[in-house]
Amino acid sequence: MDIGSYLSLNARKHPTKLAITCEGRDFTYEQFNDKVNQLANGLLAMGLEKGDKLALMMKNSDSYVFSFFAGAKIGAVVVPINFRLTATEVSYILQQSESKVIICDNEYSTLIDDAIEQASIFAQITVISVGKSSNEVHFSFEEVLSSNRNEPNVEVDETDDLEILYTSGTTGRPKGALFDHRRIFNVAVTMMVGMGINPKDRLLHLAPLFHSAQLNLFLITGVILGASHVIHRDFHPVETLKAIEKHKITHFFGVPAMYNFLLQVPNFDEYDLSSVLRYGYGAAPMAPELVRKSMELFKTDRFFNLCGLTEAGPGGILLDPEDHVNHLGKGGRAFALTDARVVDSTGQDVKPGVVGEFILRGPTIMKEYYNKPEETKRALVDGWLYTGDLAVMDEEGYITLVDRKKDMIITGGENVYSIEVEQIMYEHPQVLEAATIGLPDELWGEIVTAVVVPKQGEEINEQEFKSFCRQKLASYKVPRKIIFEKQLPRNASGKILKYQLRERLKNLQS
Repeated sequence: MDIGSYLSLNARKHPTKLAITCEGRDFTYEQFNDKVNQLANGLLAMGLEKGDKLALMMKNSDSYVFSFFAGAKIGAVVVPINFRLTATEVSYILQQSESKVIICDNEYSTLIDDAIEQASIFAQITVISVGKSSNEVHFSFEEVLSSNRNEPNVEVDETDDLEILYTSGTTGRPKGALFDHRRIFNVAVTMMVGMGINPKDRLLHLAPLFHSAQLNLFLITGVILGASHVIHRDFHPVETLKAIEKHKITHFFGVPAMYNFLLQVPNFDEYDLSSVLRYGYGAAPMAPELVRKSMELFKTDRFFNLCGLTEAGPGGILLDPEDHVNHLGKGGRAFALTDARVVDSTGQDVKPGVVGEFILRGPTIMKEYYNKPEETKRALVDGWLYTGDLAVMDEEGYITLVDRKKDMIITGGENVYSIEVEQIMYEHPQVLEAATIGLPDELWGEIVTAVVVPKQGEEINEQEFKSFCRQKLASYKVPRKIIFEKQLPRNASGKILKYQLRERLKNLQS
């Protein structure tokens, strides 16, 4: 079955069950399906056809969910776009994906106009605005909705393409990972097995729905199962805790930065969070000390580390609660349906404890990078996805990611893996956030440089901080340079943009 068919199925099986609640608006599964069908039929009437690309540039909302599933039901290929991008970056994605229609929040309509103006290689793209746009040429979301609530008359197969997910672009321009319906259904199966998501669950959506983890792992999996969804437009720590208490959320997923902010909420203990059965974290490395503090504050050990990447659905490796006891800090072992290895430059398995490249194989892996055959050929080799992540595997098969290939620091001929240094820095009681990068140095080649954000109201002594690190790290791994900042540059997935830090700090050096 295609992904849209599961929504239709649940509308028939559980018509009165709560499907979505968003900003005071509630929709049963029957109402959810009706809205999706109205939009799907409206898009068909506008001329969007099976196989055409439908871009979405919106914050989390019920309209976002309706738009995604409407695209799925008519066989369109949905292209979620990061709403924090500039017009130039959006223009690149619209061109590269060959999008025909874009649905956007009204606040981004001017930016979309600028992006389209820059995109000179295609003639026209239809813009649908959620909310009144200042551009009279744009269609409004409401006027596109058809009065026809019947299922759209389009045959969609599980082998048809469903979405193009653009990588987070931590090293430059993003690439579009292409997935069909069957691959994304397999992603849902891994979550049912790995985190036990089931029809009785109530899922809170905080991370942006353009991000593969929130979209595929939780929203689509939950809709396939007929679970209930609470959607927040933005992440606010206090509002998050209120929502968990009010809606009796059973599954919570957050990127490490979200957990960090939640830990800073005053009077945390006043909120009743007992409904949460499982906490997931991922999308970026989470320091063991931050996991320990989160377990202590949330009063549970039911934590799952979801360690994967967009090109795998996302998928990769999982550390379940039982494994946190003896393996905290590791990524885990392969998801259900997935095979994982650590290999050398020739593709041969390395010995336990030896650093190599983390590679994956399985039915959730992308078909290709859209319209990028050379990049696809380098990433997909003999059925294996080469991730560009450096990792080690222990004797029991647990994999630990140590760095991105491009982020590894070589100082005085020694390899330093940034994640190891960052985990130690997070143990310092005055540190809110930290990143490790290499900066050019005539003597050492590169020097280990720490970029640190102190907790509010705290002032960190540089020499004391180095002494703290020296107690826990080999001397060549201890940061030689400490830079204090008010915040770190991150993408919407929560990943620190180290290339931006490197470029900016290199320029300050010169």
